[in-house]
Amino acid sequence: MADPAACRESTAPAPADSTGHDHRLRPHVLRDYALIADGERGALIGPRGDLAWMCAPRWDSDAVFSSLLGGPGAYVVEPDSDRYTWGGFYEDRTLIWRSHWVTATGIVESRDALAFPGDPHTAIVLRRIVAVDADAQVDVELLVAAGFGAIPMDTITAESGVWTMRAGPLRLRWTGAPDAHIHDGRLAATVRLRCGEYHDLVLELSDRTLPGRPPDPDDLWTRTEHAWHRALPPVEGTLADRDARFASAVLRGLTGGSGGMVAAATTSLPERAEQGRNYDYRYSWIRDQCYAGVAFATAGPHPLLDTAVGFVSERLLADGEELKPAYTVEGGRVPDEKTVDLPGYPGADVRAGNHVNAQFQLDVFGEALVLFAAAARLDRLDAVHHRAVDVAVEAIEKHWRDADAGIWELDDRYWAHSRLICAAGLRSMARYGPARPSGRWNALADTLVAATTETCLHRSGRWQRAPGDDRVDAALLLPAIRGAVPADDPRSRRTLDAVRADLGREGYVYRFRHEKGPLEAAEGAFLLCGFVMALAEHQQGHRTAAARWFERNRSACGSPGLFTEEFDVEQRQLRGNLPQCFVHALLFESAHRLAEDPGREESS
Repeated sequence: MADPAACRESTAPAPADSTGHDHRLRPHVLRDYALIADGERGALIGPRGDLAWMCAPRWDSDAVFSSLLGGPGAYVVEPDSDRYTWGGFYEDRTLIWRSHWVTATGIVESRDALAFPGDPHTAIVLRRIVAVDADAQVDVELLVAAGFGAIPMDTITAESGVWTMRAGPLRLRWTGAPDAHIHDGRLAATVRLRCGEYHDLVLELSDRTLPGRPPDPDDLWTRTEHAWHRALPPVEGTLADRDARFASAVLRGLTGGSGGMVAAATTSLPERAEQGRNYDYRYSWIRDQCYAGVAFATAGPHPLLDTAVGFVSERLLADGEELKPAYTVEGGRVPDEKTVDLPGYPGADVRAGNHVNAQFQLDVFGEALVLFAAAARLDRLDAVHHRAVDVAVEAIEKHWRDADAGIWELDDRYWAHSRLICAAGLRSMARYGPARPSGRWNALADTLVAATTETCLHRSGRWQRAPGDDRVDAALLLPAIRGAVPADDPRSRRTLDAVRADLGREGYVYRFRHEKGPLEAAEGAFLLCGFVMALAEHQQGHRTAAARWFERNRSACGSPGLFTEEFDVEQRQLRGNLPQCFVHALLFESAHRLAEDPGREESS
């Protein structure tokens, strides 16, 4: 390890443009960001070593690093060089990220992670700077600003080389930069390393009193490495083992100790610039949680299948037919949407909270049954879970005639997808659940399919979105995949043909047509739908076509391998919050299913 004396005081101010803004805190395109996460919170790291987004102590807390959205808080580790190129990679089966810089004089790395598994009250940011093949000099700056940047650090003190401070309700401790100095409210230092040396920086943030001694970085790194490998079973025999392993790491990183999985680590990253299409996804959507659990069931018994079943069961048993579409990771109420006073990512304002509480989404009850059936096939349901099954069935029986907001959270209508996915869940549970009620469940599924056929069958023989709305919707591929109707049913095949023809472009799939004109004029391609298309083609025995859809969509990510909700095909840019959990879940599922014989018995 480097001598602490190598951390010498930096006298130069942060690089700034003519307006005084630090150029290192400007936002990057989304494909450039990597994620580190510990289950309780996550952080995005840009190519200049800028830790640009993190909420603490939990996912839906206010941000403490918010330069991604124009706030002042950030944590920068950057080579002290006028010229360098950036890259990076994840260590296998982890969310340990290595920023990799090639400078004019040598290679520098920063090994970054959140100590794993995370504590709900305390976040620990680990950064290990490595001089790979030459002497190196690295600039470090730290500004923790709580309340989305409104509350900067104060009561900053140093004792025996350890910095302590406060930022709003948070207690902070920073080790590894004993000779840092305060400049414009930031702590700044320069780390100098000999070739082959490394140097550790450890930042603790907590809403409780920190323990008396700072943690040992070597111990934290060892525990984090081992915990990641224990948490994630090996993945092999898929169509893309490495990507499937990474998807499982992302989804584990987004899953808290309560079992809740956030839809994304961020808020307010626009799906469409200047269209008002930006939301806060730092909460657990029941549908997304079910997608993830079903995906992991394709790999056999899996810890993340069990956590999904547990979380969804608890919410059903607690709220019954009043089940909300989304909750906080701890299972609480999602706060109402409000505007946050930050400049925002270019193209959008900043919002915290979500209006999802005001919605009824029928399909979540069907998705819950699909999840429970996938678990039942693997003998992973207990008596408590079976009570949750009964609650979901009763909710469908009572409410299937009601209008709902649907999978895309639009206006309340009689969406075909909502009723058909409920039929799929009922049939799946009838197949894999207890024998006694299976006849009643199948009969209810028959009723749902018949009613949907009467009101939502297009004159061409395919499914249409809703009564009076004859457009096709890529979500209508899911009911056949999940077993609402057979794969060889003409309605299934004609829907697949229509989605392929009307919504498929250049290997990507759009959700539905918003209006006349090119599909890409309204929104980006929807990556969830691209992987669903691969599953639908594979179910029909079209293995080559399925592989093409799969390969095209798994390429729609940045170099770290993270996916957003949408992909701008024309500009080849990521759009929306990052990383989007349901895209990683469907990649994991399709990687497994596409490696199987299409005739093999489905899990749901």
